[in-house]
Amino acid sequence: MRVNPNPIPDLLAALNQSQLETQQASLEISSGRSVNQPSDNPTAFAELVENNDQATINNGYLQSIGTVQGQLSTADSTLSSVTSALQQALSLGVEAASGTLSASNQAAITVQLQGIQTQLVSEANTTYEGHYIFAGTATNTTPFVVDNTAPSGVRYVGNTDINQVSAGSGYKLSVNLPGSQLFSATGNDVFLAINNLIAAVQSNSGIGAAVNAVSTASSYLSAQRVFYGNAIDQAQSQTTYLTAAQLQITQQQSALGGADIALAATNLTQSETDTQATLAAISKMTQDNLFDYLK
Repeated sequence: MRVNPNPIPDLLAALNQSQLETQQASLEISSGRSVNQPSDNPTAFAELVENNDQATINNGYLQSIGTVQGQLSTADSTLSSVTSALQQALSLGVEAASGTLSASNQAAITVQLQGIQTQLVSEANTTYEGHYIFAGTATNTTPFVVDNTAPSGVRYVGNTDINQVSAGSGYKLSVNLPGSQLFSATGNDVFLAINNLIAAVQSNSGIGAAVNAVSTASSYLSAQRVFYGNAIDQAQSQTTYLTAAQLQITQQQSALGGADIALAATNLTQSETDTQATLAAISKMTQDNLFDYLK
């Protein structure tokens, strides 16, 4: 049997190997991953990079959707409030049209209707996080301004554009309707209907027709509100889909590069033991060689 007269190089190579194994096991335990660099598993590493990229993209979509969900809910709630205000105006109009009220009572109804008119302007100028939600894409511009020269007493200065956000690959979610479409559409102008009702009550003439106009505008607005309900549902559905996709990516990442912590701990203990044994062997060999030299 051949005996290696100079085992030191082999021992140093073994020491280097055991130290590398210690580093690898420690890294797996600290990171929770068995694949931390391309050399660990080139194929798995490439798939992990692709998965990470997709996860980043999905997170971007989820953040975009999360940003607009609050806006959609605010818009829907605002339109609900507007509809309630119009129903109150209808009740006041019907009461004024009864012909049984005194002049003072008619005047009181006029004041209440004017209060509703002011409320409607305020609702139409609702903001969310500092941006006007019924101004089209001109979200920094107050969309409705009081203008006594306009037939409705209110003028729209927003635009007719629609905001969209990316909610998925090739999927755009529309998140608003312009205020001109909601509140001042031809034939369904909320402000014109209220303004005419106020004038009719003040003159005690044509109240019935004015009430009908308010009813028509209210029905139209309720129909337009469906857009926001659908948008809220779409946003929630896409959020559910993307969240499930993120979970699937996480599971794939674990399958591709997740570390077996128990095995890594065993490997760490073994590599540390091997390192100590190799160091001891090197130390003994070095001492023996020194003694031989001294002799």
